[in-house]
Amino acid sequence: MSLLQVKNLIVEFPGRHGTLRALDDVSFDIAPGEILGIVGESGAGKSLTSAAIIGLLEPPGRIAGGEILLEGRRIDTLTQAEWRHVRGRQIGAIFQDPLTSLNPLYTIGRQLTETIRTHLPVGAVEARQRAIALLQETGIAAAEQRLDHYPHQFSGGMRQRVVIALALAGEPKLIVADEPTTALDVSIQAQIITLLKNVCKKHKAAVMLITHDMGVIAETCDRVAVMYAGRVAEIGPVHDVINRPSHPYTEGLMAAIPDIDVDRERLNQIDGAMPRLNAIPAGCAFNPRCPKAVDRCHQVRPDLMPSGTTRCACWLHVGAQEAAQ
Repeated sequence: MSLLQVKNLIVEFPGRHGTLRALDDVSFDIAPGEILGIVGESGAGKSLTSAAIIGLLEPPGRIAGGEILLEGRRIDTLTQAEWRHVRGRQIGAIFQDPLTSLNPLYTIGRQLTETIRTHLPVGAVEARQRAIALLQETGIAAAEQRLDHYPHQFSGGMRQRVVIALALAGEPKLIVADEPTTALDVSIQAQIITLLKNVCKKHKAAVMLITHDMGVIAETCDRVAVMYAGRVAEIGPVHDVINRPSHPYTEGLMAAIPDIDVDRERLNQIDGAMPRLNAIPAGCAFNPRCPKAVDRCHQVRPDLMPSGTTRCACWLHVGAQEAAQ
């Protein structure tokens, strides 16, 4: 059974000039203990998907269709009061900037112990011991002393380690990590990703990892979903998507990664830009930028269909789907 199921999710933003559809029929699932990567350009809908899953859509954004289920229970219809028992306890969150994720007025220890006592039936002494253990797990030296320090007394990398400890404090089954290394130095990024992978594996927590970095996806994830213009363009095992991409957009992303073994003057790029929400073309949203587009791509929008070990929203693979039926 899947831990998380996102079924035909639609997110809209109503405005004076009409309603903009930011997520359109997004579907995927995450198994217990699995790490699913979500990748795509800025504006693809990655962070919006995570916000919908953890109940933090900013008004006037709203879920206009579909379902989100956690262990078979719908969570997209929860009230704010009900969310307080889910967010932190069943779903932990790690955001881009660790400084804005922590309260600057409270010590790290107070924030950790408060979270632990909110979600777990433990006393003050045990909560403090658990907080120290979490800081030690996440690689913070002298954890017992650092527990009484404030966020500004930690470096960026150390703050993100604290945020990971905070996300794990309520012993959730799912961690949503929205570009957790964006605000960090390159030298620290690999350490944080390795740490996240290891501690989540130890705690048997599934992870939804949002990132721009295909290298991070390759090293960390079990499966990957490639998003484009509010839809899933391709999803499948990470090795297959990276080494044998089926969607032209995924091919373009992979080709844009520099190869140190190839001597070239210019890097590959995907011409054009992600369409604005009020200007998404008919048919496949990628068709204006796609070198393989045919007439059907401009007229009818493809759904995800089988393509080897992956599923791909591209009419190039309709023959594979028809052969499978």
